[in-house]
Amino acid sequence: MPGGVVIIGAGHGGGAAAGFLRQYGYGGDITLVGAEPYLPYQRPPLSKAWLKGDSGLDDVYLRNANFYSDQSIATRLNIRINTISDGSVMLSDGETLSFDHLILATGSKARPFDIPGTQTVPHHLLRTIEDAERLKGALQPGHRIGLIGAGYIGLEVAASARHLGCDATIFEREHRILARVASRVLSDFFTDTHTGRGVRLMTEAFVTELSLGAGDEKVVHLADGRTYAFDLLLVGIGALPADELAQAAGIACANGVVVDEQARTSRPNVFAVGDVTSRTLPFYDGRFRLESVPNALEQAKQAAAAITGHTPPVVEAPWFWSDQYEVKLQIAGLLRPDTRAVVRGDPATGAFSVFHLDGDNRLLTAECVNKPGDFMAAKLLIARGVVLDEILVADAEASLKSYLAK
Repeated sequence: MPGGVVIIGAGHGGGAAAGFLRQYGYGGDITLVGAEPYLPYQRPPLSKAWLKGDSGLDDVYLRNANFYSDQSIATRLNIRINTISDGSVMLSDGETLSFDHLILATGSKARPFDIPGTQTVPHHLLRTIEDAERLKGALQPGHRIGLIGAGYIGLEVAASARHLGCDATIFEREHRILARVASRVLSDFFTDTHTGRGVRLMTEAFVTELSLGAGDEKVVHLADGRTYAFDLLLVGIGALPADELAQAAGIACANGVVVDEQARTSRPNVFAVGDVTSRTLPFYDGRFRLESVPNALEQAKQAAAAITGHTPPVVEAPWFWSDQYEVKLQIAGLLRPDTRAVVRGDPATGAFSVFHLDGDNRLLTAECVNKPGDFMAAKLLIARGVVLDEILVADAEASLKSYLAK
C-alpha cells in the first residue's frame, strides 16, 4: 500500500486522531488498525451503563461505520501489529503497511496481579467490551462479588453491582479508598456513599492468595488469615502503558511513550496519543501518564495538527470524571501533596468541591461532586494561574465569575 498515516489502536485516541486528520484537511491515506473486532468506542460506560444494561454497542461507538467509509478511512479490525520498522508496520497476518506518519494509540493494559491462585481461580478484568459483557453476565441478583482494588473502576463496578442486586465487597490495601488519587475529604465522602448503599469496604486489606472453595466459589485470602468467599471476582489494581511495540522499535519510553507538546515521539514521523504516553503539562512539573478521554482527545488534536500544519489546540488543564450512583465526580487538575485543601460546601449534602491551592493561592486541583459550575470555573482558573481569595473560595455561595472576567 502507498504511504499515508497508519494509526495503531482503534480506541478513543486512535479514532479521534483519524477524524481530526480529515477535519484538518489531510487528504492522504488513513488506515486505522485495531486489535478488537469493534470500531472505536467509548470505554467509560463499560463499568456503568453497559453493566446495567442501559447501553449497547451503538451507544458506545464514537462514530458509525458510514463515517469511516465516507471519510475514506480504512479500518483493519481484529488484527494486531507485529513490528514497527522505518516507514512500515507488519500486521499479524503478514501484510505490510507503509506510512509517512505513524500514530501509536495502543492505550493501556491491566496491571498484573501476581499472587498464588491467579492462574487457576477465574476472575474478571475490565478493559474491553468482551470483558464488560462477561462481567455483565455474571452480575446476577443475589450474587456476591469481590472487588480487589478501590480505584475508580472498582468503585464504579461496585455501584453497578449494587444497582443489579448483588452483594459487593471491596478490598483495598491502602489505609483509605482512592488514597493515591483523591483527598481525604473525597475518600471519606465515597466511603460513606458506598457503605450507605450496603457495600462492604475493607481497607488495609492485603490479598495474598486466591483459591477455589465449595462449588464454584472463589475465595480471597488476606494476610491476617481471614478468608471471604464469592461467586465472582474482579481485579482492578490499575493499568500499565501498552508500549511494547514502541520499545521494540527503539522509540523512547519511560512509563509510557515519551512525547512532546505535539504528541511527537523520539522518532520524528511517529506520534503517540492517549493512555500510552508520557507527557509534560504546562501547569505542573515533571512528566505524567494520564488515563482519560480528555487527554486522548487533546493529544489526537496535537498529532493531527502537527501532521497537517493546522493550528495546534490550546492546552487545557487535565480533567477526569467518575459516575457512581447519583454522584457525578469531576476533577480538574492533578493532585499534589504540597497544596492545602479548601472545602466549598458541605459533603453531607452530596454537593461540594475541594479546591487545592498552592502557596500563592493559585488553584492546582479541584474535586467537584455534583458541582458542575465549580468544575467549569476550576478548569479555567487552573489554566490561567489566577490568584484566589481563600475566604471567598471557602464560601460555597460566593461566585467565582469575577476571577474569570480578569
